[in-house]
Amino acid sequence: MSSTEVSRAKAWVLAARPQTLPVAAAPVLVGVGLALQDGVFAPLPALAAFVGAALIQIGTNFANDYYDAKKGADTPDREGFTRVTASGIIEPPAVKRAMWVTFAAAVLVGVYLVSVGGVAILLVGLASIAAGIAYTGGPYPLGYHGLGDLFVFVFFGVVAVTGTYYVQAAAVVASAFPTDLVSAGLSVDALIASLPIAAIATNVLVVNNVRDRDEDVRTGKRTLVVRFGYRFARAQFLALTALAYVVPVWFAVGASGYGIAVLAPLATLPRAASIVTTIRTETSGEALNPALERTGKWLAAYAALFGLGLAV
Repeated sequence: MSSTEVSRAKAWVLAARPQTLPVAAAPVLVGVGLALQDGVFAPLPALAAFVGAALIQIGTNFANDYYDAKKGADTPDREGFTRVTASGIIEPPAVKRAMWVTFAAAVLVGVYLVSVGGVAILLVGLASIAAGIAYTGGPYPLGYHGLGDLFVFVFFGVVAVTGTYYVQAAAVVASAFPTDLVSAGLSVDALIASLPIAAIATNVLVVNNVRDRDEDVRTGKRTLVVRFGYRFARAQFLALTALAYVVPVWFAVGASGYGIAVLAPLATLPRAASIVTTIRTETSGEALNPALERTGKWLAAYAALFGLGLAV
């Protein structure tokens, strides 16, 4: 393979941003852990849920890369990771095609999940893809109007965890293509278990937006930190972190059927504390780019321990 081909391959990896994949994997780990606890674990739907979530995550990354460049939000002063469209590394039409191809692949995976979970999963899947595009594209891009945090909290947290649990339960107790909601898949515990994943996934975005605040001000991207300032963003990060650690305690103390193992995510507190210290004191890309990667690893470690604790 020539050096040009290597560079092209590396450019597509940059565009896909594999460092964001913990955001897709974390909800599945928790959904699987809870399904094991409840005796409704189904490996094929769980795997399909992960593949679908990963494809939606990558498709959203391609969409962000393309639409941010087209809207002028990615400037030469950007302190974050390389954006291939704005940098001219890959032609904009190619990035846009990659976005649509990736979302189309997610739809194909979704066909199987719909056969398991029925109309409810169809609606959730279509809404997830639409939101992924609308995050930076369309007439009212969510990320440009301070709604990006809500998007991540809902779709990469609440919907992803409860959806993973739902398709497993439906596969175990329901016939193919159920037309009604599968009551066994509607779990209050799954909803509560989704909150820490939603919180830490949103914190990934908070770090990103704190780092990009000055550029976003110049380009008119009205994220929450642009609207309300660094102090608000730091309080938001701290509140979301607190939520992440309250939930395991609730399972251990306030819910029935769970043992002390459900407190395993508390082992990630030192990592969380170090990131809180960084976000409280730093605004530069030099400091926050490593913090962004550490937040992703924190999410992955938390989800693995929480999923295991729920299963045990």
